[in-house]
Amino acid sequence: MTLRIGPAVTDAFPDTRIAVVTATGLRGHEPWPATAAAVQDLERQLADGAWQPADETDPRIEAWHTAYRSFGTNPRRIRPSVDALGRRMAKKGTLPRINPAVDSYNTVSIRHALPAGAFDLDQVTGDIDIRYADGTEEFTPLGEPDTVENPKPGEIIYVDAGGVLTRHWNHRDAHRTRVTEDSAHVAFALETLHATRDGHLLEAAANELLDLLTPHAAQTAVHYLSAAHPDADV
Repeated sequence: MTLRIGPAVTDAFPDTRIAVVTATGLRGHEPWPATAAAVQDLERQLADGAWQPADETDPRIEAWHTAYRSFGTNPRRIRPSVDALGRRMAKKGTLPRINPAVDSYNTVSIRHALPAGAFDLDQVTGDIDIRYADGTEEFTPLGEPDTVENPKPGEIIYVDAGGVLTRHWNHRDAHRTRVTEDSAHVAFALETLHATRDGHLLEAAANELLDLLTPHAAQTAVHYLSAAHPDADV
């Protein structure tokens, strides 16, 4: 399948770059010691005062707040995923434990202050597009299988032939394509709006995620989407 970012989105955000890390033959039921250690290390750094999550005063988070406002979303009510995750960790002192694959991308996301999400590609229908919503699409939020929402026209979404996969660009993923221990073919997305400034962080984050995934997958790869290269076969 193809994952692509639409020209209207790159016209509005021309310095966008998205790293798409794919893993095939993922083994989610075995121990992932490197991921467990990475989570614990981040929590220890927070407790020691050696590190803290980026907040909305950080340019990487502030850029997403500005983007959200541009398509009519209040980012202090509906926060970019990395912002919400950082606030939660700062308050509780811990990262949520979901499953090894999700814990891996959450750790990488919060360490580098870059939004991240993931899709079980075996549950995706057709191609995935990153585009503006027209208001007719349907979205069932993660953890709410009986709920159906309609994104607002003009909201940026990830969407396949079956419906919306992520609302508000990177606020919340869909229940249908959620990543579980049983997910064997997964695409992870890491995003920046300022590749010129933060492209090195994006590449470091993608490589870090690859290092966590590769021991537990038959095959891994990374692709980059941008205005110059708007699609990738995953």
